[in-house]
Amino acid sequence: MASRMDIDGHPTWIDDRGGPGAPLLLLHGGLSNSDELLNSIGTGLAERFRVVAFDRRGHGYTADTDADFHYADMATETIRVLEQVVGGPAHLVGWSDGGIVALTVALKRPDLVNKLVVIGANYHYDGVLPVEMDPESSLAQELSKAYIERSPDGAEHLELVFSKSFRMFGTEPTLTTADIAQIARPVLVVVGDDDLVALPHTVSLYEALPEDQLAVVPRASHALPVEHPDVVTGLILDFLAAAEPPHTLIPIRRARPTSG
Repeated sequence: MASRMDIDGHPTWIDDRGGPGAPLLLLHGGLSNSDELLNSIGTGLAERFRVVAFDRRGHGYTADTDADFHYADMATETIRVLEQVVGGPAHLVGWSDGGIVALTVALKRPDLVNKLVVIGANYHYDGVLPVEMDPESSLAQELSKAYIERSPDGAEHLELVFSKSFRMFGTEPTLTTADIAQIARPVLVVVGDDDLVALPHTVSLYEALPEDQLAVVPRASHALPVEHPDVVTGLILDFLAAAEPPHTLIPIRRARPTSG
């Protein structure tokens, strides 16, 4: 059920779909909204989990403020939603900026995180390949249309949201592999084989995390959850249901050290 709640003094759009299992918080991408995840992977996940989503400030149905965008502030928003709406820890499933926010929340408040799934996420801004968005492209037009249909701020605010977003994309996040190594929760890293996050950067994220798994999906771009929702849903469900750590026939990274 969708509603607006006061999150740190700001009316925030929240959709609590309910569901039979543990809480799972969906975190949408930048210049996006929760509907993209709720309408792609959210339906399958809601069959087994209590699915909750919210539109971050300046995105979707949640109005903007005069403040710039920062991932630390987005993580604080997410923490408040976990505390006030979810009522405790949850699985976090984050796409793009949502994945960055999920990693940041796991560092700031690990007590509120069970497992994490990060899709097309970078931990440092230099991990993103250079992309120029043509305002006349189909992608830009689709993003603009989705924003205008939802935003309480009106079409005239779109240019400012784009400006604040791209300014953040060029300077944040600035996490290091040493930071990432402090995340003591199981993480599934998912990426398309033609993602705008460079594959070596994704691999470095995977290698830095102490408890993680990696999935590279073929024929997929940064829009992976929308392009292949069934594949992504299946990966997430298998990961969340599995016992940890994984057991394989020929373990290399997961080989247990022998005692002396």
